[in-house]
Amino acid sequence: MDGIRVALFGLTHPHAIGHLKTLQLSDMVNGILLFDDDARVVADVQEEMGHKVQGGYDNLDELLDGEAFEVGVADFQNHLNGALCLRLIGKGIHVISEKPVSNSAEELSRIVDAASKQGVKLGVMYQNRYHPVAREARRLVADGVIGRVTGCEARMITSQVRFRNPGHWLFDRRKAGGGILSWLGCHYIDLLRYVLDDDVAEVAAIADTLSGEDIDVEDVASLAFRFGRGAIGSLHAGYQLAMSIPGYSGATYDTFVGFRGTEGRVYWNPVDRPPVLHAESATGGWRASPVRSFHFALPELDCYGGAFGLAFLERFFHAVNGNGEPPATGEDALRVARTIDAAYASSETGRRVAIPS
Repeated sequence: MDGIRVALFGLTHPHAIGHLKTLQLSDMVNGILLFDDDARVVADVQEEMGHKVQGGYDNLDELLDGEAFEVGVADFQNHLNGALCLRLIGKGIHVISEKPVSNSAEELSRIVDAASKQGVKLGVMYQNRYHPVAREARRLVADGVIGRVTGCEARMITSQVRFRNPGHWLFDRRKAGGGILSWLGCHYIDLLRYVLDDDVAEVAAIADTLSGEDIDVEDVASLAFRFGRGAIGSLHAGYQLAMSIPGYSGATYDTFVGFRGTEGRVYWNPVDRPPVLHAESATGGWRASPVRSFHFALPELDCYGGAFGLAFLERFFHAVNGNGEPPATGEDALRVARTIDAAYASSETGRRVAIPS
């Protein structure tokens, strides 16, 4: 395949323009089609960002029946996105979707099964696992630098709901499926799974809506995990920071990811610029320098996820071309969704909830 033709579905999603910029930067993409059910939005995006764009549509049937393309980027609202993915898969089109793919794990399971039966690739936008810090942390853990992993910890705290438009569909349970966990906490659950190369086996959680805003999804959640190989972990997620400017792009963050083992630890702050990974090890190979910091200089690219976001997307395109698997698969998305569902069930019942392997 000389180049990939891609259709981007949904231009008002918070990440859609970032995804468009990534597609435009990729040398593997030779044409882009746009869809949104708002004709004015389609026209505006075409006028302002027309590079590589070969057509814009506000009629979904017209696009799907009249154009040939290999990959669909699914950026619909969560309650509509699952049906879009199923329709694309049914036509033999490879799909990479915004997380969480659907507003329910049950529908997501059907999507994963459909992609498998159809023989197409299904990916999910968990780009953070392609950040060089996360990849280096995974390597250090796999190499035994911190010994047998006994615990891990993640924190994802950001600006309060009042700064983020409480009327947005992200705060409507019917449309979104969940709150802070399904929108932002999911990235950190995936990071813990990725670095450990292990799945969550059971969850104990408390989730609540404490902001005082008129929303029906959780805005604060605290989760405890047991992973398949025994490590115990935690995640605290919340829309809780009182100092911020309004809007999505100006949000403030308080974040942390760390892993502890019998021989040391690795940890970092995902919002640090430039990024730094800290490591300590009591193993023999580290005796001369048991405490180290790894510094990363990342190219500045104006797209979703920057340089590692572009690398992530192109890894998916290589999978489409028959070279390996997507960097984050539909099955990865399903494992995260089932972990979040288990957290909700635990919060409602006050009990730990096991996740079937």
